[in-house]
Amino acid sequence: MTQSDRTNTKKLFIKTYGCQMNVYDSERMVEAMGGEGYVTTDKPDDADMILLNTCHIREKAAEKVYSELGRYKGLKSAKPDLKIGVAGCVAQAEGAEIMRRQPMVDLVVGPQSYHRLPELEAKARAGEKALDTDMPEEDKFEKLKRRPKAKRGPTAFLTVQEGCDKFCAFCVVPYTRGAEVSRPVSRIMEEAIDLVERGVREFTLLGQNVNAYHGAGDGGDWSLARLIWGLSEIDGLERIRFTTSHPNDMTDDLIAAHGECEKLMPYLHLPVQAGSDRILKRMNRQHTAEDYLRVIERLKEARPGLHLSGDFIVGFPEETEEDFQATLDLIEEVRYGSAFSFKYSTRPGTPAAERPQLPEDVKDDRLQRLQALITKHQREIQDSMVGRDVSVLFEKPGRLSGQMVGKSEYLHAVHVTADDVAAGDLRKVRITGSGKNSLSGELI
Repeated sequence: MTQSDRTNTKKLFIKTYGCQMNVYDSERMVEAMGGEGYVTTDKPDDADMILLNTCHIREKAAEKVYSELGRYKGLKSAKPDLKIGVAGCVAQAEGAEIMRRQPMVDLVVGPQSYHRLPELEAKARAGEKALDTDMPEEDKFEKLKRRPKAKRGPTAFLTVQEGCDKFCAFCVVPYTRGAEVSRPVSRIMEEAIDLVERGVREFTLLGQNVNAYHGAGDGGDWSLARLIWGLSEIDGLERIRFTTSHPNDMTDDLIAAHGECEKLMPYLHLPVQAGSDRILKRMNRQHTAEDYLRVIERLKEARPGLHLSGDFIVGFPEETEEDFQATLDLIEEVRYGSAFSFKYSTRPGTPAAERPQLPEDVKDDRLQRLQALITKHQREIQDSMVGRDVSVLFEKPGRLSGQMVGKSEYLHAVHVTADDVAAGDLRKVRITGSGKNSLSGELI
């Protein structure tokens, strides 16, 4: 970099909320703005541009964004040239309302238009308000090329599908991310090969409904299973995972891939949300508890020892104690290695938000009981790993001197103290201890 380049360099502070896809989107926006002379900073006080990449999945998400924006008022007054933007799902849902409530915001961009961020930034620099919450038909991934050859860590997210057509009664995703769209196989493969050349050894394939993937490839549309097999042929790629899945799209070939594809890890996140058929119907999940359990049974037949995680909502409108007990019964039968669980909270614009709500104390009680059961199973499954040999992909140094941290094939965090391990190494480890949220072991 020349002295002139250093003088012209601008700094971008980006704060990411929510899901892994937002993390991926933020990485791509950073790369897009890098082409405009921006480098990242972790200090908003140093920034020439502040960008909030928001999530709308939780109640009061928009209010949290407005609160965060309020913290930058003094900074904006002190630095009039500072540009502030809001991206992501709150941007999509709120649109111009964000600028009305917070006039200091210079640009608003929805998740389907972030490839246009450089244009919006230029418009803001020219003193205009910049807003783009369209859902264009053009492929934003094709429009936004990666900047080549920057070194990457051993793991990476790779978006293959966006949007959802399921319209669960509690979910805003179809309204903020749009209908299901799958990326063409050739573009995914191009990005994947580039990432592997830059040091990535494990992909997590992302989609709001990732196993509904049906991207155009040789011979017609490819399923997610066929895409996984295609990616598995990339030299240097050692591991593949995917999230988030819907039980109704767990196809025969995808179940078979869990038993046959060595690079597909023995871990699956498969949300069910509730164990009561009555509540599942009210949620518009379009499957029963028995349908879900049958999928789990088939997966475990294909891949014995498969570790599962799930999502649960307690206190959904009209949920009775009997309905809640059905959820506990399902958890007892499946025995999840981990799970995400939440009290139901209203998402404006969704059908469930208009229904009579349960008292908060009832929701609190049920959430505590559900989490206690999940924690019990998680603890038992994690403790059962002691004495076993696992494969660990090391990612970074640990907190202690000489310690390295990585993930097992089951997605457990594993700590090892050794002098000859570096980030990106894939090594066999014998598990010797089980802590609160991680395992410890020694190299074999």
